[in-house]
Amino acid sequence: MENIPERQIFERQLLNTYIKSKMETRILKSHKKIALVAHDNKKNDLIEWARFNRGLLAEHKLFATGTTGRLLEKELNLEIVKLESGPLGGDQQIGAKIVEGEIDFLIFFWDPLESLSHDPDIKALLRLTVVWNIPVACNRATADFIISSPLMSNEYERAMPIYEDYKKRM
Repeated sequence: MENIPERQIFERQLLNTYIKSKMETRILKSHKKIALVAHDNKKNDLIEWARFNRGLLAEHKLFATGTTGRLLEKELNLEIVKLESGPLGGDQQIGAKIVEGEIDFLIFFWDPLESLSHDPDIKALLRLTVVWNIPVACNRATADFIISSPLMSNEYERAMPIYEDYKKRM
């Protein structure tokens, strides 16, 4: 057993108390709400990944942007809440759902080699995943790790920053 000096124990307890005063938690239920998004050059990758993981995805509520949602729904024969196409505001709709707590995590296969007219929307969406501490996978390897995690089928207590100080800054 590690011998930790009392001062270090006190400092850790103090730090944990401070962190808890700046954070709140939200419980992610065992039935997750997953957003699936893919750029045109990555749609086949996402469809292949989703086909392989169909059984796991079927246990959760699925959201997707326009074309991706139609393709996934047809391929998987699962109900998918379809939003607008990304360039028509779908990325922003998913971002709004993240802020409202209606999306638990994001699988977003984006194309790093293609410049898109709605790049600012994409950056904003990815920024919101960090602001609201939402797991995000931007490639198949990360998506595999997330979907196969034991946390997928269990409740999860997600730490959330408290933004009251920020909201009151002016």
